[in-house]
Amino acid sequence: QVQLVESGGGLVQAGGSLRLSCTASGGTFGDYAMGWFRQAPGKEREFVARINWSSDTIYYEDSVKGRFTIARDNAKNTVYLQMNSLKPEDTAVYYCAASIMGWGLRNMREYDYWGQGTQVTVSS
Repeated sequence: QVQLVESGGGLVQAGGSLRLSCTASGGTFGDYAMGWFRQAPGKEREFVARINWSSDTIYYEDSVKGRFTIARDNAKNTVYLQMNSLKPEDTAVYYCAASIMGWGLRNMREYDYWGQGTQVTVSS
């Protein structure tokens, strides 16, 4: 059984930065593809970024390319989302997710475990 815990959310002004972390316990973290998704009020959950076990296959949603960076540290069982140049439209609850077989890409149905989410709010 895998448990995921996100942290690092908060309130920032437009143009600011945040780094989200997601730490996993249980299972074999180094075998998993890891993804970040977000959900704004009244909207469907959407894909943000994904990274495979060896960090050599990475995908981003178009609106965050050049601003967000996903990375992982398998020794720490942690995946990160560095968010720069934040915009008000980035405001959402951000969730990390694990794909046990390593196949998860952009669709949330391809992931097996989810964290509780962390709120990111970008003002002005």
